[in-house]
Amino acid sequence: MAAIKKVPSPITILMAVVIIGAIATWLVPAGKYSTLSANGEISFTVASADTAITVPFTQKTLDSLEIKITLEKFKTGAIRKPVSVPGTYQSLENNGQGFFEILKAPLRGITDSIDIILFILVIGGFMNIFNQSGAMIRGLKSLSYSMKGREAWLIIILTFLFSFAGSSYGMAEEALVFYPVMVPLFLAAGYDLLVPVAVIFAGTQLGTLSSFSNPFSAIIASNAAGVNWVDGIYERILMFVISTALTTWYIVRYANKVKKDPSASIVFKVDGPIKSLYPSIEKNSDTAAKLDTKTKLLLLLFLTTFLMMIGGVIFLEWWLLQMSALFLGSSILLAIILRINEKDFITQFVSGAADLLSVAFIVGVARGVTIVLNDGNISDSILFYSAKLTSGMPPALFIVILLGLYMLFTLFISSSSGMAVLTMPIIGALAIIVHVPGREIVNSYLFGMGIMGFITPTGLILPSLALANVSLKAWWKFIAPLLVLLILLCAAFLIAGIYF
Repeated sequence: MAAIKKVPSPITILMAVVIIGAIATWLVPAGKYSTLSANGEISFTVASADTAITVPFTQKTLDSLEIKITLEKFKTGAIRKPVSVPGTYQSLENNGQGFFEILKAPLRGITDSIDIILFILVIGGFMNIFNQSGAMIRGLKSLSYSMKGREAWLIIILTFLFSFAGSSYGMAEEALVFYPVMVPLFLAAGYDLLVPVAVIFAGTQLGTLSSFSNPFSAIIASNAAGVNWVDGIYERILMFVISTALTTWYIVRYANKVKKDPSASIVFKVDGPIKSLYPSIEKNSDTAAKLDTKTKLLLLLFLTTFLMMIGGVIFLEWWLLQMSALFLGSSILLAIILRINEKDFITQFVSGAADLLSVAFIVGVARGVTIVLNDGNISDSILFYSAKLTSGMPPALFIVILLGLYMLFTLFISSSSGMAVLTMPIIGALAIIVHVPGREIVNSYLFGMGIMGFITPTGLILPSLALANVSLKAWWKFIAPLLVLLILLCAAFLIAGIYF
């Protein structure tokens, strides 16, 4: 097991990426596109490297800048982030990031990601109080008994639900709260620690790849490219069905192999006999666990909290602050039901938050990568030279290379909405020149981010693996064959979308 100890921790991997990004700022020519942002409904601001001018808040302004987005999208708030202005790339003096910038990057990343970090810490507090009640163990025992002999169906149903949640409304960070529930459940079924990661993370990640109505990716990217988001929706729904079925088959196949022969577990082969971070439940229970009234009430509160979170995101436009407040309120209700005194409540809540502190740091350090690239003025340069490289190509070759470029971009920009407003106005204008339908530009963005999101250290994979106590090396070994299949599937869809 000596080799296993040499596998770097997630934060070490991310710091290495920050250093690589800083080195790139000395080697890659610096440059920046002008950006347009709305000042409420009063005016637009067009900002370049050294100037900022105010222009009228009209559709004529957008048309004159060749930004194919309707004014209504800015009025409704569908476009909130600055949008790149096509044809405005300017070369700048290199702003190489040095030693102190590297040290500050993860700290600034933590500051910029404070809403996500607080969400994770509050979830930790909530989950610890709930775990201390014992309701989870009793509930999982009952569920384990009821699903005995049908565990594969549990994988099928849950993978579909997570994929649907990601594809329909963009579930991503919210899924982190399910690990304390799913890990003990799948371990009790005879699977390994990779199975809950595959079901939860791979399921929601498919939501980016096959997004048919996700407002944070498909809709905002279509708006930024000047395309009606409904254009291509049937193709995306078909991709959702096929990619979800393929991924579910892959997970079930692996899970059944591990259940039949535990030594076949990739986790065991790569990481050794590691333990779960969460309370275990009996693997073989011959009788159903009886749930008392208090347990049922606690489980109902637990379920209701998650349903309210999902409903709030879909119908009330909730985001991380509102979701954090929801879990904080539910933590207080748990304390009331369990009759926990004030001192013990604070102790348990803070202890639970501390358990997820490493996960919170991972999220912040990942943001530091983008900060280094932006401060070094090479994020736009990477986009500019990539777009220049692909111009003049045959449509089929262009769209496949664009898929590869979006996979590359995702290593540096993990935010789907940030990627959309940064790249779509530029790539969308380029697509017209090479005679590629706008919907396929959006699809190449979705597919590229969806595929690379499975492994990019700047996304949610490292926090997800940390919650399940699985190494990145084990995950790579597990997911690589599936990614090859998904790349071939996506390339075939894009080429077919151009000619049919």
